[in-house]
Amino acid sequence: MGFLIRLVITAVALWVTTLIVPGVDVHGRSGSNTALTLIVVALIFGVINAVLKPIIKVVGCVFYLLTLGLFALVVNALLFLLTDRIARGLDLPFHVDGFWAAFWGAIVMTVVTWLISVVVPDSLGER
Repeated sequence: MGFLIRLVITAVALWVTTLIVPGVDVHGRSGSNTALTLIVVALIFGVINAVLKPIIKVVGCVFYLLTLGLFALVVNALLFLLTDRIARGLDLPFHVDGFWAAFWGAIVMTVVTWLISVVVPDSLGER
């Protein structure tokens, strides 16, 4: 159940990001199509973060230390761009218009995901 809640939280954060950040867009043919696209893109984003981010942290440890963690913002933007590329490869109506849109999109996604996670428990039985 926790996985589904996290997926929905990420999808909602992605939707909010498309509303706030110019250059991050999702254009479904209908509301249900847009919602499904957001869920699939959230799943892609989650898999990318789960698989690649730990590897990048280990390999790029020196950059994280030298930049006092600011390198993480660049990594998050690049992972957001990778999500865009994979979504495009799957013909999903999701688009990120360049590095700066990905940079701000990743920041907004992180903040919104954190805010929602503070309010919503990981499972329905916990609080």
